Amino acid sequence: MFEKKRRKKGIVILIVVLVLAVSLAGGASYVLKKYTVQTVYVKGNMHYTQEEIQDIVMKGPLGHNSLYLSFLYSKKGVGNIPFVDAMDVNILSPDTIEILVYEKSLAGCVAYMDSYMYFDRDGYVVECSSMTTPGVPQITGLTFDHAVLGERLPVEDEEIFDSIMDLKKLLDKYKLTADKIFFHSSDDITIYFGNVKVALGDDRANLENKVMRLPQLLAKLEGESGTLRMENLTEDKTGVTFQKNGE
Repeated sequence: MFEKKRRKKGIVILIVVLVLAVSLAGGASYVLKKYTVQTVYVKGNMHYTQEEIQDIVMKGPLGHNSLYLSFLYSKKGVGNIPFVDAMDVNILSPDTIEILVYEKSLAGCVAYMDSYMYFDRDGYVVECSSMTTPGVPQITGLTFDHAVLGERLPVEDEEIFDSIMDLKKLLDKYKLTADKIFFHSSDDITIYFGNVKVALGDDRANLENKVMRLPQLLAKLEGESGTLRMENLTEDKTGVTFQKNGE
């Protein structure tokens, strides 16, 4: 009699366990199906395309589950991805996510031993790459004998990094993207925009006034090749000349 009750109790427990297992499996199946990503928005990316960011984030067996991705990427540092500090995944709806990319703050890059060393506003090398990156100007005219990842570029005048950052802020303010910026030993500054070279001179006090005029001037010089001389720009906007290459 006692043995029969124990067997009956065991069967009840087994049934309960099976019911719970089926329920959990059904719930898991529901979650996997309902939270399968169909739409992805990517923001903050400049060095990588949306497709490249998706490939980085949405990998593995659960790479298309929005709940999993939201848990995995919560402003997570991603030290193994060049130019990216962290990424965050927000669920906009069960099947729609937003990937926020937090890129490293880059002031410019310098060519060194067949590579480009990217540095931040304080001159510390944060990345090394075999190619230039759109939106980050190559800085020339700096003198240094080595460049090490994680260390500051050993230039003679460390105040040059303030000048680089000040100029980059002005370029960003007026929506200008320079290819190269040359800081001469004479303190003159030359900026390269495609085939147009802009000579700004060494007058830092009048620098914003010159940069402010560049969008309009460059628009008129589209397709041209030469040097835009702005060293002698006056307050009444005179003193600007353009010298075509070969003249």
